[in-house]
Amino acid sequence: MNLVLLPAIICYLIASYACGKSLLSQETQKRRCVLICGSCALIFHGIWVSQHMLLTNGQDLSIVNVAVLLCLLLSLSVTLGCSHFKLWIMLPVVYVASVITLLLAHFIRTPYILHLGIYPQVMVHIGFALVAFTVMMIAALFALQLGYLDYSLKRHRPNALKLSMPPLIKIENQLVALIQIGMVLLTISLITGFIFLNHIFDNNHVHKAILAVVAWFVYLLLLIGHRYWGWRGRTVGILTLLGAILLILSYFGSRLLPNFY
Repeated sequence: MNLVLLPAIICYLIASYACGKSLLSQETQKRRCVLICGSCALIFHGIWVSQHMLLTNGQDLSIVNVAVLLCLLLSLSVTLGCSHFKLWIMLPVVYVASVITLLLAHFIRTPYILHLGIYPQVMVHIGFALVAFTVMMIAALFALQLGYLDYSLKRHRPNALKLSMPPLIKIENQLVALIQIGMVLLTISLITGFIFLNHIFDNNHVHKAILAVVAWFVYLLLLIGHRYWGWRGRTVGILTLLGAILLILSYFGSRLLPNFY
């Protein structure tokens, strides 16, 4: 392992352990340790991404590298929002996912070089796609958090009340707000994909477009049902996770990015 990867993994693991310890105790000192170690991990993670994706001969957007980048965006977003939105329970999940993807990228090398400078319109599509995916994955984490808290409270488990989490209704409102933002980004991503990607309807790539569109309709159904039919709780959570699974299959079914040449 290089001098960037190892510190990133160590810092992520220390932050995950400290976060797990702090969930029940709610000690400020442990949370400070989480934020410090998590911030260091994010810095090393970001350096790794710049070293391995931004090459002199183009951008290496292999499937594992894209997964590493998405985990960086997820980890950064949850770390920044953990104090204000009480996302502490999500931190170990995204940090461990970052460790796994970094290890996979280290041991599985399948270069996929693109020259996005030549295709700025494709860069726009990829940017919106990455941000939309990140927002929807955070929404999926909210859905898991919502489901866990709902399950624990219905079974009168007192430990769930000790966890540093906001009220159930607040989690649900934040989840719906995230999906609304994600829908805007996903819509732009789909539109730019249909306009700018020449091979989007090829046999090798059409399933990605279909899955992404189906995910879009799932999220749309969720928002309509929540607003007009009063869907809440488990229904919202299940549809959120279904949409996330469809997006994951769309983005990582075979390759995240089609061949633009």
